[in-house]
Amino acid sequence: MNADIRTFPTHDGRMEINLSIPTAKGTLILNALQSMLALTGLKARRIDADGDEIVSAGDVLSDVTPAMALRGLRVKEDITQKELAERLGISQNMVSEMESGKRSITSKMAKRIAETFNAPYKAFL
Repeated sequence: MNADIRTFPTHDGRMEINLSIPTAKGTLILNALQSMLALTGLKARRIDADGDEIVSAGDVLSDVTPAMALRGLRVKEDITQKELAERLGISQNMVSEMESGKRSITSKMAKRIAETFNAPYKAFL
């Protein structure tokens, strides 16, 4: 299989490069390109068809702790700590400690919480 490369000069003094590659090699090639760009002092930005930057939730919410995620979802769902505790089969005090970061959230508990909120469990780890 081949890779297809097209280049276009842009009006702002840049060069646009379009690269079509086999899907199986996509991640490998993307990582290599990002590494090469970093060596030149450039950072790769992902953009959509409209030219807007694509930003992941992890980029935006990188400072969010599991405790913050738990409290945020509970408040968003408009339930009390006591109600959440009942749904999880634990004490209200345990919910309070998890929300304040005084008690870590185990992977088993993260999965129970995720099921309660229909959310990815990794948000609570």
